[in-house]
Amino acid sequence: MDEQALLGLNPNADADFRQRALAYFEQLKISQDAWQVCAEALAQGIYSDDHIKFFCFQVLEHQIKFKYSELTEVQQQLIRETLITWLQAQMLNPQPEKTFIRNKAAQVFALLFVTEYLTKWPKFFFDILSVVDLNPRGVDMYLRILMAVDAELVDRDVVHTSEASCYFTLTFEARRNTLLKDTMREQCIPSLVESWYQILQNYQYNNSELTCQCLEVVGAYVSWIDLSLIANERFINMLLGHMSVEVLREEACDCLFEIVNKGMDPIDKTKLVESLCQVLQSAGLFSIDQEDDVDFLARFSKLVNGMGQALIASWTKLIKSGDMKSAQDTLQAIEAKVALMLQLLIHEDDDISSNIIGFCYDYLHILKQLSALSDQQKANVEAIMLAVMKKLTYDEEYNFENEGEDEAMFVEYRKQLKLLLDRLAQVSPELLLASVRRVFNTTLQNWQTTRFMEVEVAIRLLYMLAEALPVSHGAHFSGDVTKATALQDMMRTLVTSGVSAYQHTSVTLEFFETVVRYEKFFAVEPQHIPTVLMAFLDHRGLRHTSPKVRSRTAYLFSRFVKSLNKQMNPFIEDVLNRIQDLLELSPPENGYQALLSSDDQLFIYETAGVLIVNSEYSAERKQVLMRNLLTPLMEKFKVLLEKLIMAQDEDRQMALADCLNHAVGFASRTSKAFSNKQTVKQCGCSEVYLDCLQTFLPALSCPLQKEVLRSGVRTFLHRMIICLEEEVLPFIPSASEHMLKDCEAKDLQEFIPLINQITAKFKTQVSPFLQQMFMPLLHAIFEVLLLPAEENDQSAALEKQMLRRSYFAFLQTVTGSGMSEVIANQGAENVERVLFTVIQGAVDYPDPIAQKTCFIILSKLVELWGGKDGPVGFADFVYKHIVPACFLAPLKQTFDLADAQTVLALSECAVTLKTIHLKRGPECIQYLQQEYLPSLQVAPEIIQEFCQALQQPDAKVFKNYLKV
Repeated sequence: MDEQALLGLNPNADADFRQRALAYFEQLKISQDAWQVCAEALAQGIYSDDHIKFFCFQVLEHQIKFKYSELTEVQQQLIRETLITWLQAQMLNPQPEKTFIRNKAAQVFALLFVTEYLTKWPKFFFDILSVVDLNPRGVDMYLRILMAVDAELVDRDVVHTSEASCYFTLTFEARRNTLLKDTMREQCIPSLVESWYQILQNYQYNNSELTCQCLEVVGAYVSWIDLSLIANERFINMLLGHMSVEVLREEACDCLFEIVNKGMDPIDKTKLVESLCQVLQSAGLFSIDQEDDVDFLARFSKLVNGMGQALIASWTKLIKSGDMKSAQDTLQAIEAKVALMLQLLIHEDDDISSNIIGFCYDYLHILKQLSALSDQQKANVEAIMLAVMKKLTYDEEYNFENEGEDEAMFVEYRKQLKLLLDRLAQVSPELLLASVRRVFNTTLQNWQTTRFMEVEVAIRLLYMLAEALPVSHGAHFSGDVTKATALQDMMRTLVTSGVSAYQHTSVTLEFFETVVRYEKFFAVEPQHIPTVLMAFLDHRGLRHTSPKVRSRTAYLFSRFVKSLNKQMNPFIEDVLNRIQDLLELSPPENGYQALLSSDDQLFIYETAGVLIVNSEYSAERKQVLMRNLLTPLMEKFKVLLEKLIMAQDEDRQMALADCLNHAVGFASRTSKAFSNKQTVKQCGCSEVYLDCLQTFLPALSCPLQKEVLRSGVRTFLHRMIICLEEEVLPFIPSASEHMLKDCEAKDLQEFIPLINQITAKFKTQVSPFLQQMFMPLLHAIFEVLLLPAEENDQSAALEKQMLRRSYFAFLQTVTGSGMSEVIANQGAENVERVLFTVIQGAVDYPDPIAQKTCFIILSKLVELWGGKDGPVGFADFVYKHIVPACFLAPLKQTFDLADAQTVLALSECAVTLKTIHLKRGPECIQYLQQEYLPSLQVAPEIIQEFCQALQQPDAKVFKNYLKV
């Protein structure tokens, strides 16, 4: 072997050596006999370096996986012998191999098993067992091989085939794996089970690592072997014995879980679970409060959860089959586990609690189906409810300022508890409402002296009721009087208790989340609006010391105002005055700390816009208020733009450009307040926004920080096209001219949607403008597309692909808006060039999204120009180029009908052919039959069939024919 290349296998080797090692590996994979060198190195133990040994196994793995069928009988025998020789050496070596080498060796054994067991190596396991006997190192390898075999045959996490591999490969593997398992069940599983029992018996007291490994194997195999081989007295007694041995009990727990999880007859399953429970209970394992080992209890909780869910699955099957007597017995068995379930659910360790939630959820689902609940069942529901309320509570260690992994896990756990709460609401909504009301009122009465986590959870429970007790359109305060009264009372308490002043971020945020969730309350009791508005506007909300609270409150404030716009009229001017300082554009100076980030300010600007637009003021007053809102932005913009043009330092330029961009973004955001009912014109605000346009457009000609500035102005133009309609048109030509100067792929890609929006909205009104800028835009696009790019520059290739798509989308918009004259009036040479780019897009580029668009353009052009009175020469173009494109595109190897976008492209291709037939009639059929299809060497009967399908009046018939 190349010793120099092998040096690169060491993780500490430098990049050149590592690259050489990688190249060497690729070379060995291709080589005919390199694997033999590796096999010899492994069998004879030539190398002591772990990375070289691992490398040799990798080469063998590749040989077995991809080139095994090319080997002779003798060579295949050599691989078998190599592995057995290596296995024998493991028991004699002074030191065991590293774990990663043993695992890789096990994978190679498993691959060989899958390849040879059914044909050449039926004694695979017996040969291994005869080598390892009960030698601990040998047993270790034997167990690792068993786990690797199970992973190959069963494990759902293993991706056996690449994404591109087809369905047939997957089906083949599934069939092969089934056959392997069936053969193993017949020929060797009883012997393997016996070997496991011997290993467990031999090592349970003196080698916990091997015992745990063996228990893991039993747990893995039990899902697909005969359960009676494991679920019998000798095995179960041994497992139960392990449950009282500290180093074995977690693995024994998992093994019992897999046994319980095994699919079987419902009555047998109930008997199995019950017998297990009796033994576990008599062994004292149900006494949770006497157990300190939380890791074990987490596994035990998972086991109890498995037993509970297994019993519930049996009950469901028995009910479906009509066996009421057995179903009743099973229900009693379930009920008997509820006390244990509750102990685990309420446990202070969240992992233990989380593991039992599935059983709890399914138990509530059973209660939901019963016609009436017994007193005990009602008590169980209440106990679950109290447990959920207690477990929802934050603990002292939760870090609100710097949330890490533990905090993320608690948030996920809370989501699980929420599902339980929703299920409780389905079982007994009255009880849930009463329980939450009791907790809420008790807590809120004394909130000043109550710990933050209890106050937070009380408000959180009120918040959660909104989803747990669903109503349409948030109408919680009408309909059911009891519920409406209870929720109304709680909301009144929430907003009048003063709890919004609680000095903890979690309580503050929960307060604001809840008032926004129940915004309909303020329509019923509008007298509380000022109280809540003040909370939003002062140190409790937008001026809180925590940036996190300020940021979230900005969003919630916007939602609150929007949802209550009818009730906001008396407070508009006061609110606008109070938020004045929050609207200020942060200067681009380093170190300046604004209360709100620019993203948060967007919500404040939108809120200001909503207050003005939805007010009951006259149009004149609205205009004054909107001008007061936007004038400071315009004035700042002019000053900052002058500063930017003068700025020398690039960091300073970037800061100024960002600031300018924020100003444009804020103005854009205010326009979101307008609607079809309250248009810019009706509110008298057109003039203000036209002034904004005149202020912002000069930024397009600024030579510095073009990308940032253009992006902001472009977004503003998009908004103004919607809001100002025709009034924006005079600004479009000069804006377009500036945006087409010195532009890159991304600029063009983002500019084209603006032109598409104008085209689609104003259609013939903008025809002269489009005709004028059509070729300059196309020249800019072609120039960028023709720029040379490095072969491996994927981002440049992607940018070009996206630009190409945008270009075709532009042509689609022009043709689809009935303005084909825009293209037709560009002169014959240009028209031809455009048409050829569309043909090229339909056929040459393996991009189904672009291909689909190109066929839409072609069919539209055929519809507009393909008749007898169409442009001169277009009919020739149809037959020489469009018809061939409809055949050449689907015949490309890259045209993959397994891809949904490609199927849509084919569908549009069919529409194009149908449109040609519609416009040209029998002449089209004659051309296909006599000229084009014969030139492709298509058989006459297929030509006939194709033309018949094309002539069918129902377009679907032809589309389906083309797919086949």
